[in-house]
Amino acid sequence: MMSRRIANRAKVTFVQSAVLGAAVSLAMLSSSANARTAESSGASASASQQAQPAQASNSASGFQQWVNNFRPYALSHGISAATFDRAFRNAHLQTSILNLSRSQPEFVRPVWEYLDTAVSNTRVSKGRQLLAQHRADFTKAQQRYGVPPEIIVAIWGMESNYGANFGNYPTIDALATIGYNGRREAWAKSELVEALKIIQNGDINHDQMRGSWAGAMGNTQFMPSSFNSYAVDGDGDGRRDIWGSIPDVIASTANYLKGNGWHAGEPWGVEVTLPRGFNYSLADGKQQRSVSAWQQLGVRSVSGGSLPSLEGATLLLPAGANGPAFLTGHNFRTILRYNNSTSYALGVSLLAQRVSGQAGVQANWPRNQKPLSRTQIKQLQQQLSAQGYDAGGADGIVGPGTRDAVRKFQRAHGQPADGFISQDVKQRVDAAH
Repeated sequence: MMSRRIANRAKVTFVQSAVLGAAVSLAMLSSSANARTAESSGASASASQQAQPAQASNSASGFQQWVNNFRPYALSHGISAATFDRAFRNAHLQTSILNLSRSQPEFVRPVWEYLDTAVSNTRVSKGRQLLAQHRADFTKAQQRYGVPPEIIVAIWGMESNYGANFGNYPTIDALATIGYNGRREAWAKSELVEALKIIQNGDINHDQMRGSWAGAMGNTQFMPSSFNSYAVDGDGDGRRDIWGSIPDVIASTANYLKGNGWHAGEPWGVEVTLPRGFNYSLADGKQQRSVSAWQQLGVRSVSGGSLPSLEGATLLLPAGANGPAFLTGHNFRTILRYNNSTSYALGVSLLAQRVSGQAGVQANWPRNQKPLSRTQIKQLQQQLSAQGYDAGGADGIVGPGTRDAVRKFQRAHGQPADGFISQDVKQRVDAAH
């Protein structure tokens, strides 16, 4: 869910997307529920913790010893002995989580394939149905938090397919397994304490607290720390229930977005067209300009109308110069705080747009472009660095360093410097070696 989730989640494995950790890409494959930016921020374990091998990682006795060692830590952070013992009475090591957290897919999905699923006609139709069914709750949330109903319902759809798949792992087991594994122990212990606080507060029973393998919970996949910061009792029953109470789900999601800076009345962005000869290096995600400045550069709304008012507008080319272009603003970056993936934020934005009755993407995606495998990405990074374009290492993960290196290569060879990673780029880099 939110910014306090494992920074690795499971939503997109889009090679052009923001750098998510290995777990992120993974989680995204396992279910739409999952880990978030939390790991990328607060989940950072110490270097020594990250270096720890997953010793006896499938040992039930070793897991129980970890739980025993964790108990005084939890009690020292305000958890009662009764709450702890009740929550951990039947907890056990989830070996499938160990496998998920270690594996990395060799191939990633291009953004257009991801969006085909994220913004499918079925999901749009279901979103409209739920929007009408819970109109009063969505309207109440918008009046209080300033977040449009279609944005909330889109996050709901993206996170758990409207509650159809928010995971069935016991949250206590999942986080304890991650902690025992050792790679993100400090983060897992912190989230476990937050989960125990939720149980202790009476919001949910420990046996009903279920979610993704990475610890994200409920319809809109809050990590426990995000739940404690932003969950809201929307139906007035004295509990915050993001599993079974739709009013709570709607209000909590809106409160999260507002708490992370949502600007009421400002759209997420707009699809645009670019003039011939445009400087594609301006679409690097760092170039924030006023809307009027982009207009002076020839950027126009694809609909032919005027561009909307956007704070700190940036140009997004998720498929490079040969795909659709989007001008995005502050609220798009707020969605990124829910899940720090460009593909995810674009999925939420476009799903919300379709649910509200507007058209989808107008430009064509370059569907003939085949994505690179992780092995090919690593080879590309090695080749770029060998030619003097520092890609920041060769780890098989596309990040800002790799895209910047590709832009420099493209610029040096008279090509549109869009930074898009493709088979064509790799072939050109290989030929130049």
